[in-house]
Amino acid sequence: MTQARTALVLSGGGSLGAVQVGMLQALAETDFAADMVIGASVGALNGAFYALHPAPDGVARLAALWRGLRRSDVFPLSVPNALEALLGRRDYLTKADSLRRVVQHALGIRRIEDTRIALHIAATDVMSGDEVLLSSGDIDDALLASAAIPLVFPQVTIGGRSLIDAGVSSNTPIASAVQLGAGRIVVLPTGTPCALREPPKGMTALALHVLALLSMRQLDRDVAEYSSAATITVVPPLCPLRVAAFDFSHTAELIERAATQTRAWLADGGLGRTGPLQVPLVHFHPPRPQAQDEEGACELPH
Repeated sequence: MTQARTALVLSGGGSLGAVQVGMLQALAETDFAADMVIGASVGALNGAFYALHPAPDGVARLAALWRGLRRSDVFPLSVPNALEALLGRRDYLTKADSLRRVVQHALGIRRIEDTRIALHIAATDVMSGDEVLLSSGDIDDALLASAAIPLVFPQVTIGGRSLIDAGVSSNTPIASAVQLGAGRIVVLPTGTPCALREPPKGMTALALHVLALLSMRQLDRDVAEYSSAATITVVPPLCPLRVAAFDFSHTAELIERAATQTRAWLADGGLGRTGPLQVPLVHFHPPRPQAQDEEGACELPH
C-alpha cells in the first residue's frame, strides 16, 4: 500500500508567526517528515525556511532570525509614507523593501524549486479573489505577494496577475493540500490574541488582527469540511494569548512557549489526533478583575 503523502500547512498571522517557529522546533526534534510544505503570508516565510532547512539546526537559525526581528524590519511605517497614501499618490502605506531584505537574508536562494522539500506559496489574485498557488519561480516575489496585506504593502505582479496577501482568499490553504494529493495534513496555525483587553491601535495593527480572526475562522471551517478527504491534525496554538499580531516585542517568549507546549502535546500523542480542536481557534476571554497567568489553561467564556 502506498503511504499517504504528508503536507505541512502554515497559516498567516503577522508577528504571531513566532508561534509557528516554536512548533517547528518541537517537530524537528521528532521523526516527522513532510512531503510538501504549503504556506500563506508569514507562514509562507516560515514554511520556506523549513522546506530549505528542515533539520533542528536549521529551525534554530529560523528562531534566531525571529528573535532579532523588530517591527520596523517588517513594517517601516512613517509619516511621509502615510501622507503619500492619503494624498492618493499610491494605494499602499509602505514599500516592501525592508521585508524583501529580511527574506533574502533568511533564505539566500533565488527560486521556489531550490528548497529540499517541495514548497508551495499561497497568494490571492486581486481581480478575481481566487487563491493562487506559486510552486516555481522567484521565491522573493512569491513570498512578498503572499504577505502583501491590502493597503499596507503594494501588490506584486507575477505571470501577469496582480497578487496580494493569501489571507484574503485562504490564509490556511488546506484545500490546496488536498488538491496536491496530500492524504495527511498537519496544520500549524498562528492562533489569535484571545485575551487582548482592547482592540489593537492603528490601521495596520487592526488590519492584521482582523485578518487573523478571519483566517482562524476559515481554518475551523476547512478542517471540518476536508476531514473526509484527508487526515488533518491541527497543532494547538497558544492560549490564552495577549500578544497582538503587530507586536514584535514578545517574539522570544512566543517561541519558547510554543516549543514547550508542542513538545508536551507531541509526547501525549498529538500527531495521532485528527479533526477540529476541542476549543475553537477563534474565541475570546473577557477581562477579569485580576490579571491571570498566561500559562493557565484555556477556558471558553460562558
